[in-house]
Amino acid sequence: MSSVVIDGVARQFDNHRALNDVSITIEQGEFFSLLGPSGCGKTTLLNIIAGFLSPNKGRVLIGGKDVTALPPYQRHIGMVFQNYALFPHLSVADNVAFGLKVRKVTRNEQQRRVTEALKQVRLEGLAQRMPHQLSGGQQQRVAIARALAIEPQVLLLDEPLSNLDARLRKEMQDELRALQQRVGITTVLVTHDQEEALTLSDRIGILGQGELQQTGAPAALYRQPANRFVAEFVGQANLFHVSAQNGRYQARDHFVAAGAALQLSAAQPAGASSLLIVRPERVQFSTEPQQFASNGSVASVKEVSFAGATLRLVCQLPGGGEIRVQPAEAHFSQLPAPGDRCYLHWQAADVIVLPAQESV
Repeated sequence: MSSVVIDGVARQFDNHRALNDVSITIEQGEFFSLLGPSGCGKTTLLNIIAGFLSPNKGRVLIGGKDVTALPPYQRHIGMVFQNYALFPHLSVADNVAFGLKVRKVTRNEQQRRVTEALKQVRLEGLAQRMPHQLSGGQQQRVAIARALAIEPQVLLLDEPLSNLDARLRKEMQDELRALQQRVGITTVLVTHDQEEALTLSDRIGILGQGELQQTGAPAALYRQPANRFVAEFVGQANLFHVSAQNGRYQARDHFVAAGAALQLSAAQPAGASSLLIVRPERVQFSTEPQQFASNGSVASVKEVSFAGATLRLVCQLPGGGEIRVQPAEAHFSQLPAPGDRCYLHWQAADVIVLPAQESV
């Protein structure tokens, strides 16, 4: 196990700047995810860590050693690709042993490591099968076993679950996290799936437009986003532009027509003009008449989506704006329908205040 330090890394392709002065320290034994939309630079950064690309600026250290100029095979990393990259003409055991043969590991040692790697991913009885005889989840585990067999210091995962169906993907998320915790290897995952990153990671780095927007534990990123990009990318967010009036905050757009004042908790100071966020699941929904001194409004249901344990509602405010709400399905004997009158409310402590520069 080793730490990974990305120090001021930049990478440009022709006129496109894929990464701009990115610095991250990934601790030994940590499960760290690089999360962001397509084209944000996360795969480019993973390839720089792996040694498949060279940075135009900056350096990469693994275990305290500068590996920026080293080829991939000298970096002591294991890599799992999006398409698994298994050799179709080789058995499971031979696929897992491939990296060991390239490194000229003795036959007895190869057998020991292959057996151990297949045991780690719970494929002990499938050593002689061919890749086409395996399910997608089993192929993914073979790819992980092959990466682990070389006993790397760092494991790199390039969207390894993206080709699986939803049910299998959830199962493999659980297995992957359990495996990483058993082995204790430093792991870097690239994904655009926020739920996957939140589920698997000790910490997450949010990339946007080639820049590191924020790093932190999953709960911290969700509850305390550093900027609008993070707030909108990690989970859903209702955003309100507000301005102060006599110590309270009156919305400039949606809520001014509803006459609803927005109050903040004392722990969340805001500037004279701020951008506030309320998460949909924090909005309390009722069809019974309510009186609001603050943080509430009458509304009407515009859209209803049944999502199993929860509902996803879009409600229209009197001023014409919309707000997303996510109440528990169990709260309703009869589900709301478009056109129903409703009453929305949230606590002051559930309002997230973004930095002043985000207020536009």
